This record gives sequence, structure tokens and C-alpha cells, in this order.
Amino acid sequence: MKTRYTFGGDEHIFVEVDEEMSLEAFFKSLSMTNGVRDKGIKGVTEICPANASFQIKFDPDVISPNEMLAELKKIEATAEHADHTIETRIVEVPVFYKDPWTHETLMRFRERHQDPNGTDLDYAAKINGFDNADEFIKAHHSAPWFVSMVGFVAGLPFLYQMVDRARQLEVPKYLRPRTDTPKQTVGYGGCFSCIYSVRGAGGYQMFGVTPMPIYDPKQEISYLKDFMVFFKPGDIVKFAPIDHTTHDKIVAEVEAGTYQPRVKTVTFSLDDFNKDIDAYNQKLEEVLYGD
Repeated sequence: MKTRYTFGGDEHIFVEVDEEMSLEAFFKSLSMTNGVRDKGIKGVTEICPANASFQIKFDPDVISPNEMLAELKKIEATAEHADHTIETRIVEVPVFYKDPWTHETLMRFRERHQDPNGTDLDYAAKINGFDNADEFIKAHHSAPWFVSMVGFVAGLPFLYQMVDRARQLEVPKYLRPRTDTPKQTVGYGGCFSCIYSVRGAGGYQMFGVTPMPIYDPKQEISYLKDFMVFFKPGDIVKFAPIDHTTHDKIVAEVEAGTYQPRVKTVTFSLDDFNKDIDAYNQKLEEVLYGD
């Protein structure tokens, strides 16, 4: 990985850890942003992490741009040898694939899509070499996903599939963005899956919806009373396919204040994960579904 530093005016420096997203790039970025925070560099006013990059805002009257750059390069040298282990959570996210709401939306925006005659799932299956949408859906939910970034839209997680590079799914975004996307749509664009936290414009391919809210600015939902955003970087997500009946049941439980997502704490080691990805993912699922 070759780190690149770019100044944005007198108050910002953008750090690109790598040109491509990978868990290695995420952990290096995490180590560097933690290093900036832990060192308490005078003049740093904001740290904004992304997938394989981050941005630092600083006060040039307190620390000059060149001094800020020098501090970051010192931290980078330390980050090269940082421990790639974090304490995090693994979360089950129920997904109603082939739901009627995203289907209605995708039909309204067919002229903006690469394949106007098929669904988003049909298109995703075709370009990834699957025989049909059901095979693609199985590939989408079989392995867990790593939350590499939360943002762009409030509370929206970017999810990176935890499989070897040869098996990673890739699906381009719409040719032209939509002006509407149902709330809690599970989508895909490039190498990232996502969950739309609110209703609004978007361009990711739409595969289904989750009945589990992930963002509540009013903090009225039972499991979002402590913090309005559910996900944080480093979380691990396991999608679980559900049918229409189960979807409606969970919606009712959310409204009644009785729904609690399945969440377990877990220690994630990137080094151990890379030794045997499939075996490690199996252990993660055992943690999630164990007693």
C-alpha cells in the first residue's frame, strides 16, 4: 500500500491509504486515525475516517500544514506494525429480498438502469456469472460483511464482503441516480453493499429491504435510545433472508418497542481471518448464533 497525502486548502489534509478498498487498508487507516486521536495533536479539530482513506481538519494558526504532514508520516510509520485486532460486534440483519417496495421503485426508474428489461437482482446475477437471482442472493447473504465506514447519508453503513478477492461480488451503480429509494433498502454499488438509513435519492442496485431500523434521530426505537446511529466502523454484519410474513412481524415488534437485534461481541483478528477465511467466518457465525 502506498499512502498519498493531499492538502485541501490551508485547513484540510486528505490521506489515501490505498487506491482499492481492502481490510488491510481499513486497518491501516484505523491505526492512523486512532494514532492522531491518541496523540492529541494540538490544532487538530476533526478526524473524518472513510473506507481506505481519511481526512484531517486542523487549525493552521496552531499547527502548520507541513507540521501536520510530518506528524501524520510519523504515525504512518507506527501504523505499519500495528496490531490488526479489534473488539467489535457481529450483528444479524434480516433482509426481505425481492420485496414489493424496491421492485415498484426499480420499475419506475428503468430508463436509468443498465438492463431496463430485468430487475436489479437479475442484472447483478448475470454480470457476476450466476444462473439466476436466487443464486446471487445466496452469495450475498452466505458470508459476513465488514462495516468499513458509516456516513455520506446519516447512519448509512458501507459494507465490504468478507471473502477472498476472487469471490467478491461487484455490481455497478445505476447509470443515472434515482430520485427515490425506499428507507432501509439493502443495495449494492461497486464493491460495497449498503443499507439506506432514510428514504431519498440513490444509485445503488436494490436487492431488498430490512425491517430493522438503523437510524433514529428522535431516539424512540428501543435499541436506539442511547445513540441514534446503529452501526459503527468495525461492526460485522450477517444478512439473514426472511419472507414477507417475518418482515411484517418484525415491523410490528419494532413499533411495539419489543424488537431487539441479534448482536454478539467478538474479537476480530485480521491476521487469523486471512489464514483461513471460510473457517474464520464459520467461527463468527457460531458466536452470533451460539447461546
